[in-house]
Amino acid sequence: MEKGTEMTKWMVVGLAVLAVSAAQAADVQATLQWVQRVELSTPVSGVVQSVSVDAGQLVRQGQELLALDNKLYQARAAESAAAVLRLKEDAAEAGRNLERVQELYNRTVISTSELDQAKLRDARARAMLFEGQAHLQQSQKNLDDTVLRAPFDAVVLVRQAEPGQAVAAGLQPQTLLVVARAGEMLARARLDAAQAGRVRVGLAATVSVGGKSYSGRVKAVGMEPVAAPDGPLYPVDVVFPVRESLRAGVAAAVRLP
Repeated sequence: MEKGTEMTKWMVVGLAVLAVSAAQAADVQATLQWVQRVELSTPVSGVVQSVSVDAGQLVRQGQELLALDNKLYQARAAESAAAVLRLKEDAAEAGRNLERVQELYNRTVISTSELDQAKLRDARARAMLFEGQAHLQQSQKNLDDTVLRAPFDAVVLVRQAEPGQAVAAGLQPQTLLVVARAGEMLARARLDAAQAGRVRVGLAATVSVGGKSYSGRVKAVGMEPVAAPDGPLYPVDVVFPVRESLRAGVAAAVRLP
C-alpha cells in the first residue's frame, strides 16, 4: 500500500509539472506588424521627374526611389560655387594686404589706425567667405534632397507619387512613398499582467505563421494596458527574421518559454 501510494503521489506531481509547463508554453494569438514603417517625402519642393519603384518591390539601402526636377537647384548650387570662388580671391587679397600693412607698421611707416582698418577688411573678407561656403553647402544639400533614397533595405508598401506631380515641402510634408524594413517582421501579442510580468526583453520565442515556424526574440514588453473585453492586456512584441514576403495584419501565434 505504501509503495502504491508513493507512486501515485509522484504521478500526480509529474502531471502537475507537465500541466504547468504546457500552460507556460501555450501559443498566444498575435498579429504581424512591420518592424519599422517609414513615410518618405522630400524636404524640398518641386515637380516629380521620375518614380523608380512600385508597391511590393524590394529595395536596397541608398537606392534611388524618386527624383524631382532639379534644374533650379543645380543652378543655385552653381551660383553658390561661383560666389565662393570670388570670395576666396577677396579673402586672399585682404590677407596679403594685411601682411603688407603689418610690415609697414612694424617699420613705423604707417599709423595704428591704418593697421586696424586692414585687419577689419581681412576679418570681413574671411567672414563673407565662411558665409558663402555655408550657402554653398545648403545649396548642395537642397540639390541632393531632390533625390529620395531608401533609408535601409526595405519593401515598398505604398506609392503615392507620379511623374509630373507637384510636391510642396512644409510643416506637414507630403507622403510620397511608404516603406518598411525588409528581412524582419514583428508579431504582436497581448498578455494579461501576470503573463507579461514573466516576459523579458531578449527572451527567445517562436512565431508560427501559415504553418511555418520562425525563431525570434522579445523586442518589447508594454507597460501600459490596452483595453480588452476581458480586462486590460499588455502588448508584447516578438521580432523574427524572414526571407519570404509576409504581410502586416496576418494572424500568427507566439510561443513563449
